[in-house]
Amino acid sequence: MAFIKPPRKIPFYLKIGIWITKLVTGKDLLPPKLLAWYPKAAISSGILESLVANGKKDLDKRLLKLVRLQASFAASCPFCIDMNSFEIDVVGITEEELSVLQGRTELNIVKSFSVREKLAIEYAKCISKSPLFFPSPLIEELKKHFSEREIVILATTAAQVNYWARTLQALGVPPAGFSDSCTL
Repeated sequence: MAFIKPPRKIPFYLKIGIWITKLVTGKDLLPPKLLAWYPKAAISSGILESLVANGKKDLDKRLLKLVRLQASFAASCPFCIDMNSFEIDVVGITEEELSVLQGRTELNIVKSFSVREKLAIEYAKCISKSPLFFPSPLIEELKKHFSEREIVILATTAAQVNYWARTLQALGVPPAGFSDSCTL
């Protein structure tokens, strides 16, 4: 159970967003209802979520999913792990690769990751740690393998997961049941 309950009365304009969320995810999610306590947070969070990189014209879906999952595991956010592990098979993430994201296997041991995927995973890990630290060799390699736009997309994608991880954990939001395949 979350630490608080949703408000009894949710403004109509937020109900529209909640309905859209349910339509998109197929689930009646708790986070947008809890954010209804502070409509500005609900609206800004909805806008942030609607503008997320989705792999259509940005980085490919698999790479973005790896970044989201790595940030989710690094932040130890059960809801985020649940949400971001949904349909990992669709983008071809294997159990061995998942083990790397969970911190159970070293990144360099798994040979199925591309150079770009390895760099993106390491970058997402750095973005999700406190204190923040970005080793110069990692940044130099990022710049060799990704455009400036792609680096911004990687950074904001991992940061968005961290935003949700901090918000959802601070509210005690449990997983929503998207996937049973990933654990902390």
